[in-house]
Amino acid sequence: MAERISRVLFSAEQIRVRVHEVGEEIRSDYENGAARDPKKRPPLLVCVLHGALVFMADLAREIPTEVEYDFISVSSYGNGTSPGAVRLVKDLERPIEGRDVLIVEDIVDTGYTIDYLRRGFAARRPASIRICSLIDKVARRETDVKVDYVGFALEQNAFIVGYGMDYRELYRNLPFIGVLKPEYIE
Repeated sequence: MAERISRVLFSAEQIRVRVHEVGEEIRSDYENGAARDPKKRPPLLVCVLHGALVFMADLAREIPTEVEYDFISVSSYGNGTSPGAVRLVKDLERPIEGRDVLIVEDIVDTGYTIDYLRRGFAARRPASIRICSLIDKVARRETDVKVDYVGFALEQNAFIVGYGMDYRELYRNLPFIGVLKPEYIE
């Protein structure tokens, strides 16, 4: 599998260090005023399946305070779907009204998916909504979305895989993030 990668952008060690730093930043923010939940419940981390699963698992362990989590799945790629057409596949299992919600995403590029989630969650009246993304492709942004916590900003427009991110459901289990060779992209 690794032979299909043209170059490694972020090694397993770089990811580990950065996830720890982001976890500390989240803890600090929520302990110092970001929390808005009137009932003082732990922040609810919402993992956007399937790409953010690996990141979410590591991130949750790096936030040295209580957190709860839930999962949501949306589809916005493949089969001729135009950018911006997002479909809910699996909804949350618990209500978020009054909760501090942190959406955990693997990658934000055009911003359509995260904007869809943010607007949908806002209608459910949480105490706060913040966004955390392992990769932020700011140069590809087509919507006005602010990512509160960023693992790595990526200026180049490369097709990346690994650490949860896939191409046709493959490469998620790579311990690093790399660029897939063009000959393996159909």
